[in-house]
Amino acid sequence: MTSHQSFSPDGRPRARALGIDLQGQPGPWNAITDVPGVAVGYQTLIAGDGPLRVGTGPVRTGVTAILPRGRAGLGRPCTAGRYSLNGNGEMTGSAWIDEVGQLSGPVTISNTHAIGASHTGTIQWINTTRPDLANEWLLPVCAETWDGYLNDINGGHVTPEIVCTALYSAQSGPLQEGSLGGGTGMNCYGFKGGNGTASRLIQFGEATYTVGVFLQANFGSRHELTIRGRRVGEQLQTPNPMETTDWGTSPNQTPAAPGGSGSVIVIIATDAPLDPLQCTAVSRRVPLGLARTGTTGSLFSGDLFLTFSTAPDHPSDTAFPHGAPTTAELVQTVRMPWNRMDSLYTAVVEAVEESVLNALLVNTDMTGRDTHFSPALPHDQLRTLLADK
Repeated sequence: MTSHQSFSPDGRPRARALGIDLQGQPGPWNAITDVPGVAVGYQTLIAGDGPLRVGTGPVRTGVTAILPRGRAGLGRPCTAGRYSLNGNGEMTGSAWIDEVGQLSGPVTISNTHAIGASHTGTIQWINTTRPDLANEWLLPVCAETWDGYLNDINGGHVTPEIVCTALYSAQSGPLQEGSLGGGTGMNCYGFKGGNGTASRLIQFGEATYTVGVFLQANFGSRHELTIRGRRVGEQLQTPNPMETTDWGTSPNQTPAAPGGSGSVIVIIATDAPLDPLQCTAVSRRVPLGLARTGTTGSLFSGDLFLTFSTAPDHPSDTAFPHGAPTTAELVQTVRMPWNRMDSLYTAVVEAVEESVLNALLVNTDMTGRDTHFSPALPHDQLRTLLADK
């Protein structure tokens, strides 16, 4: 087992380092970036303390950028499909993915009220990076979860320029997790939440394919938290401020969500050759991995999932044609047989479960606006509970 599979780049323990018995074989980095070509970038915004002053702070937010083929592959489509477990959330560009089964640009994830800035910033970045693509129409994929418990969510702190910086910073390699980028102000199961990632290797004949998961975790009630079949949430002794029905006390205060609210965005990448229907089928398996960690899917949690495959690598066949075509050429594709998809489904369920645990474990306490507090999941207590058979 490599150190990156068990420890974050800054040395903090991930789920495997705590001895949690996890199934499946991860890739070298145990991250979505194990899928060749995938790059991830962050911009993290943390500033201020004390009472909320809209437009000033406190600020606990950011943006995450995922490039399916890196900067060099911008504009080359990936096969894609998505699934919504609960629609109390937003993922722009999904109607076009449903239409053609392709993803041709980056994915950004931020807070609920930063969708507009993420959309504008992505277009600005593409216009600068690949102006030839910007001359076509652009339908960026921008997703969100709600960080208003800790963050000045109405303050407009995520700007298009911040989004551009996150996109420029995207790179491959081991990934930091927890409270950074879009996950900075998020909560999960009544603990500090945020970003988590994991990967799995699968065999198909002589080929080895990778399935990578990245998620922004902001969901679940404390009493639901389950780790490897053990209900541990209520046995962990920390303050539980997210279990509240305090929906704000003044017009200037963003309401605090009751336990179970929030949302989760899950992005799945693979180099296994899949068609759009298969990508959608893979996305539909995400809830099975989330359920292993205890959630039952709150009405106020927007749970949106996107899968893309980097295996078909060819110029876009959806770009606007410049002039009349001089030749006719059919597009040929290769895909996994449906009767060999179970290994991918298993990999997704396992990697989603581990990604949630990593988001919880690679984390620290955070105090945000109006002294709202989100405690980190206590490692020592968890070790003791899991060791007590």
